Amino acid sequence: MARRYDPERCQRIIDAAIRVVGAKGLAGLSHRSVAAEADVPLGSTTYHFATLDELMTAALRQASEGFAKAVAAHGGLTDARVDLPTELAGLLGQWLAGDRTGVELEYELYLAALRRPALRPVAAEWAEDLAALLARRTDPRTARALVALMDGICLQVLLTDAPYDEEYTREVLARLLVPARPGAARR
Repeated sequence: MARRYDPERCQRIIDAAIRVVGAKGLAGLSHRSVAAEADVPLGSTTYHFATLDELMTAALRQASEGFAKAVAAHGGLTDARVDLPTELAGLLGQWLAGDRTGVELEYELYLAALRRPALRPVAAEWAEDLAALLARRTDPRTARALVALMDGICLQVLLTDAPYDEEYTREVLARLLVPARPGAARR
């Protein structure tokens, strides 16, 4: 029997992995569970992703595009006339107000990098890409601090189930953007 040409199979496997993690958490992710979810033979998952780490890396890369894409597409972030803390606080609010499943999934995969070194470069890419976008409006060090602060706020909202406080976020982001005092070293 000839092989069936299926150019979308790899993408279906990644999408299935994201759905499995969303439904069952990382503990439920296996080649077998993903194959069943994607409705493909088990051998297809191992053909495209030899290890679970490879599959998780592909899923994390796709899942982490959400907020980064929203930031990149938002023209207000490159316009110096727009108040950066207000824009960022609003973007976080939009992101957290949407389907929480996607946000939780992204963070679950992101935090999996703590125990799975293969995921660390992808998790670092997300932070670096976002910092590079923000560095267009501030210096690189402050951009990294903004990313860390936004990350922390998102985690607190997700872990405590507290409502997102856009005004608080705007205020603390603005504190990071206060110009350096004369004579203070800035890199």
